[in-house]
Amino acid sequence: MALLMTFAVYPVVVVYAGIVAAFTPGWEFWQRSLILVPFMASTIVFFIVPFIQTRFGAFIAGKKKALA
Repeated sequence: MALLMTFAVYPVVVVYAGIVAAFTPGWEFWQRSLILVPFMASTIVFFIVPFIQTRFGAFIAGKKKALA
């Protein structure tokens, strides 16, 4: 799960950081982060986690044992 999240979140962080940096030259790091974090968190919560959960949920939760 951690590996999947890393592969999914890393491009989002890089792209959003590049976009924010292009529009905010001269801003301090904390100011950019103040803009960046809500967008990244929303993308992760509403898009990335549900995507991973629907495709890999059974694998992550484990197989259910058949009742005998």
